[in-house]
Amino acid sequence: MIEAAHNRINSQSAVLYSAIGVGAAILVGGLIIVTKPATATPAYAAQTKSACGRCHVSAAGGGSLSSFGKAFAANGHKLPKKQ
Repeated sequence: MIEAAHNRINSQSAVLYSAIGVGAAILVGGLIIVTKPATATPAYAAQTKSACGRCHVSAAGGGSLSSFGKAFAANGHKLPKKQ
């Protein structure tokens, strides 16, 4: 009887550890799939003393570039000289 109870406890522990392992794998897998590499560079905002939204379509920065951002990138990531 004691052996049967011990086997039941071991079985329940194995199920718990398996569930924790599966949950952790799902969490890590989800984070890997959902996250994307950062493409905005805050150093450019500091260099130009401009908000990220000056070069990006999104005011928060990152993602697609505005026409100004495309011109900035084409100019070697330097502001064009004022004429």
